[in-house]
Amino acid sequence: MSGSVAVVDYGTGNLTSICRAFARVGVDAKRVTSPAAAENASHLVLPGVGAFPKAIARLGELGFDSFLTGRAAEGTPLLGVCLGMQLLFDASSELGGAAGLGLISGQVKPLESLGERLPHIGWSPVSWERASDLGAGLGSTTPMYHVHSFVATVDEPADLLATATHGSEFVTAVNRGSVYGVQFHPEKSSDLGLQLLKNFAGIAP
Repeated sequence: MSGSVAVVDYGTGNLTSICRAFARVGVDAKRVTSPAAAENASHLVLPGVGAFPKAIARLGELGFDSFLTGRAAEGTPLLGVCLGMQLLFDASSELGGAAGLGLISGQVKPLESLGERLPHIGWSPVSWERASDLGAGLGSTTPMYHVHSFVATVDEPADLLATATHGSEFVTAVNRGSVYGVQFHPEKSSDLGLQLLKNFAGIAP
């Protein structure tokens, strides 16, 4: 898998749609079920839907937790998508709480929807707070498709990439070093989402 994108398959989420989205922009992306299968990948994607505690436990069972933190420390570009972004953080309060990968400083908490329907499902404008390789060419505000009830809070303002609003404003994209995360689903976000995935694949390790 030299020079390719490895999409981590740990039993949660529809990975087929992510792989197809990468293929549409000419990027080779393959599902991997073990760290050994991802060893030679140049870029890593951590997707996910469902509950944080079960997901982080499954990553640990498969050995992906230490693999991902190790590769991130080496500078390998890593993109967390939806629950995958939340798993990058220190911890979540969901279902009694669990520790995360600790690659981004902060906590995952319920979205304060202020009367808006939960889960938040649908298109919301994403406001990019600073320039980055991930958001290159997307403009200052871009509509992206969200499906979630929990959101991350960043301890370090410099880690914040973008925000969106559903009742209250929330963090929807982050970046620290080679680690990126998006709360929205780029694979479901039409041409702008595809551009983001292409941007990620083009980030130099």
